[in-house]
Amino acid sequence: MYHIIINPASRSGKGMKIWKEQIEPALLRGSVSYQPHFSRQAGDVSRIAGKISASAETPVKLILLGGDGTVNEALQGISDPSRVILGYIPTGSSNDLARDLGIPADPTAALDMILHSGKCRPLDLGTVHYSDGQKRRFAVSCGIGFDAAVCEEALRSRVKKILNKLGLGKLTYLGIALKQLFAAKPISAKLILDDGAPIDMGNILFTACMLHRFEGGGFMFCPDADAQDGILNLCAAGDLSKALLLFALPTAFSGKHYRFRGITPYQAKKVIIETSAPLWVHTDGEVTRKSSRITVTCEQKAMQIICP
Repeated sequence: MYHIIINPASRSGKGMKIWKEQIEPALLRGSVSYQPHFSRQAGDVSRIAGKISASAETPVKLILLGGDGTVNEALQGISDPSRVILGYIPTGSSNDLARDLGIPADPTAALDMILHSGKCRPLDLGTVHYSDGQKRRFAVSCGIGFDAAVCEEALRSRVKKILNKLGLGKLTYLGIALKQLFAAKPISAKLILDDGAPIDMGNILFTACMLHRFEGGGFMFCPDADAQDGILNLCAAGDLSKALLLFALPTAFSGKHYRFRGITPYQAKKVIIETSAPLWVHTDGEVTRKSSRITVTCEQKAMQIICP
């Protein structure tokens, strides 16, 4: 049996409509055994995923209908990801996980792939560890600095909700990004890769730790990222002027941003990032807190996901 967690708020509030008009009818036509679960408020997806994954079923077949944030929230509740086979129907605004894995953007096509033609593929998972002992998993990427600050403001933006309904949600991110970029104060940072010598970044703009190639709705920050190799790929933007970053960011859609001095790629299994002042941290675009020190690790092939 498939357990299906539906995020009704995904795709600008159209998640429930997609479920009722496309996914549920297809399941009924195919006589598929399933149990739907609906999130109502923040934390529901994590709670539901935790309860499902703790059941006696082995393996647990879990389908998520939502965005990258829905996947991220589910990961926080799953105690043992190795017991889970994940299917993903992408109905978010970024869908970077689906983009990198080749999962169809059309919900019905994604479901058909999960049920009939898809194959189980091992997937690396990352974890952000905080100094106070708290931690948070991620499937696509985590980041500290500018990109996380944009996510944090967007998550509480009233303008975003309005523009999402008009299909113009990405304008929200553009406006917030410009605001955050020019308001950002100089903050120094150091990187420690695999317990090596500290690397002085100068003034940090952001550092993204990637398992997949894409972040933020298609920015190819780490073109060489492979979600099965047990390695974190980093895109670190340090001593780079804000004006130059404006020119550099559009080139990241094609992975050409490393031509700009101050944007540097790194690789490591374990990364420590220390900053001179607390900065926002995101996991798969979800922002819960600021920190001045995070440790990021990668667990190789921690979960199975169904993809083409």
